[in-house]
Amino acid sequence: MDSQTGTQIIILGILLVLSGFFSATETAFSSINRIRMKHLANNGNKKALHTLELSEDFDKVLSTILIGNNIVNIASAAIATVLFTRHYGNAGVTISTAVTTILVLIFGEITPKSLAKESPESFAMFSTPILRILTFLLQPVNYLFSLWKKFLSKVFKFKDKQTITQEELITLVEEAENEGGLDSHEGELIRSAIEFNDLDVEEILTPRVKVVAVSEKASIDEIKNTFMTHGFSRLPVYNKTVDNIIGVIHEKDFYNILYYEKENIQSITKSIVCVAPQTKISTLLRLLQHSKSHISVVVDEYGGTMGIVTLEDILEELVGEIWDEHDEVIEFFNKIEHHKYQIHCNANLEDLFNRFELKSKSYDYDAVTIGGWVVQEFGRIPDVGDEFDFEHLKVTVIKTDNKRVLEIMVEVNNQTE
Repeated sequence: MDSQTGTQIIILGILLVLSGFFSATETAFSSINRIRMKHLANNGNKKALHTLELSEDFDKVLSTILIGNNIVNIASAAIATVLFTRHYGNAGVTISTAVTTILVLIFGEITPKSLAKESPESFAMFSTPILRILTFLLQPVNYLFSLWKKFLSKVFKFKDKQTITQEELITLVEEAENEGGLDSHEGELIRSAIEFNDLDVEEILTPRVKVVAVSEKASIDEIKNTFMTHGFSRLPVYNKTVDNIIGVIHEKDFYNILYYEKENIQSITKSIVCVAPQTKISTLLRLLQHSKSHISVVVDEYGGTMGIVTLEDILEELVGEIWDEHDEVIEFFNKIEHHKYQIHCNANLEDLFNRFELKSKSYDYDAVTIGGWVVQEFGRIPDVGDEFDFEHLKVTVIKTDNKRVLEIMVEVNNQTE
């Protein structure tokens, strides 16, 4: 092998390495986790900071990489052609094409991209110094490409870049859980926060029939007994009927009346926040904070009471159930035997659909609770023993009070729980 052939082989090897470098850099910059990079930069990692700055203009980075990659690939193809035609004549063109294609695919594309995909942040930080120099040297060419892109965007009228959606955020959280970056509790908390603004107050309210309230004309003893019996710290006050809630009294204020031997509860009845059922719970939270209240009444289109929502109800949507010493702990879903469940009908309908992986969507129904859904399925108030099939579930009514469904039995058919 003469010196010229040896030199050409060495140059060919160098070009192949450069091809791999550009391919790996492209994959690294398109795959970096920007949140992780920002965290490293905030902790004083200058390489991460420079990489972030460079990635801000990804179009310029990409054009630099592609220009460099094409230059080295064309150069390697030209040198390979010269090398093989000198040794094999006319057949050298075919041989050089086959050899160059295989080498570039294996060592210039597939292998470096696979390696860069495994650790994109590390490789991006490694390649940043070289890429900054190349970006500077290729500035005139990059400028021409930027003008070309502007021209194309005007011709084809590209849509504005979409911001990250709620569904994509939830997917990111699930991926972080699967990779071990978040535990299940942290993931659930983040999902609750993301979905927080989607909930209406009607989905979390305590219905009118379960509201414990006192009349504005109630005696001190009646109010005292209500506080002691139910263990609430606040009670709504109504005028004539629960459909006309006019305020709320605090247990502490009430016992101050007893201490000072006063008989008038109007003086301690505070105004109550009234909201429509379609109000978002995030909006209600701000209203309660602004009014320094802990309870609100949900009114329907006719001004009647649909139910009440407390600050605790809202917070439970974020952190889960909050039990105190006065709360009666209710298990909404009780597994009786294999594939058979006894379910309390005050439970949320969405919880039922999620638990049993039903194909239908809970938001296709007007009902919020399981009880409302059962009534909607029958088209009437069902009797004990009435049953219906829904997808892979057999639903049987086991308890009513003649006005609403209290409990159902659900049997899961042909599904592994």
